[in-house]
Amino acid sequence: MRKWLTVICAFSLLLVTACSGNTDQINTSKNEASSERTITIKDAYGKQTIKGTPENIVVLEWFYAAHLLTLGIQPAGVADVDGFSKWVSTKTELAESVQDVGTRQEPNLEAISRANPDLIIAAKFRHEQILDRLKDIAPVVTFAPYSKEAQKNLYQEMVNEFKTVSKIVDKEKEAEQEIADLNQFYKKQKQRIKDAGLLGSKYIACLAFSSQNSPILRLYTDNSIVVQVMNRLGLKNAYHSDQVEQYGFTKANVAALQNYQEEDLHFFYIVQEDDNIFENQLKGNPVWENLSFVKAGNTHHLPGDTPVFGGISSMKILAERIVDSIVKE
Repeated sequence: MRKWLTVICAFSLLLVTACSGNTDQINTSKNEASSERTITIKDAYGKQTIKGTPENIVVLEWFYAAHLLTLGIQPAGVADVDGFSKWVSTKTELAESVQDVGTRQEPNLEAISRANPDLIIAAKFRHEQILDRLKDIAPVVTFAPYSKEAQKNLYQEMVNEFKTVSKIVDKEKEAEQEIADLNQFYKKQKQRIKDAGLLGSKYIACLAFSSQNSPILRLYTDNSIVVQVMNRLGLKNAYHSDQVEQYGFTKANVAALQNYQEEDLHFFYIVQEDDNIFENQLKGNPVWENLSFVKAGNTHHLPGDTPVFGGISSMKILAERIVDSIVKE
């Protein structure tokens, strides 16, 4: 009996060893396949070849952190983590393990190096002067989100960059699904607006803040991400600029709103809780309070972290908050 038990144990050990060996071979094959993967993408400086699939990615502009999070990837490092959390909403928050690598305007090269990236994603308009130093740390992909071509339609530029990022991290199918889901989401939200009898309503959208205690309005123009989202919801932008605004908005003061005296106009505004110019500087101000749409109660407050840029999942949050604020369920 003992002899048979010994044989069975020995045979079982052989099976475990064999299975373990196969697993090691599978893992090795996967790693080899990943390292052998080579793709070519186009960034602000032309064609770039990327070998392997980057896993430790440092991003120096918030757009690209949002893109990675939408694809289920936590960045290794992000410029201005606190600012990202304050101004941008995504379906997934940044993990505590994500390292802060300085500001978007002045990234900390030592902090970037400590994150041990195998890829850095930069923005040309911010980081062109330090690209060579970044390349000494890791390969760099640089986008130009506000180039002359991009500023024609900042929403489409955002989608294009999202697709490129998805190709870099080998998640193109996931990206296409996210885009398809977003387009379906727009249709549902547009139906809510239609059901409320508000389809085609005119509006002005702005982000408001104070500078040296003076109220500042960023009024969004037709090429902006905000307006492109609202177009998809069946709303009509009343504010237009005589020129294509590079960043998708015109900087103005409250007096500029006197040109829009329509009671049925809707005014959407994003403010931080600790910097609400409408409750502080403009409260009791006749220039603001005598506007027709203010008197009619057609003002809609959106939270400070309502994304005016970001990734695909950010656009879903923006769309839902817009509709929630205007539709009275």
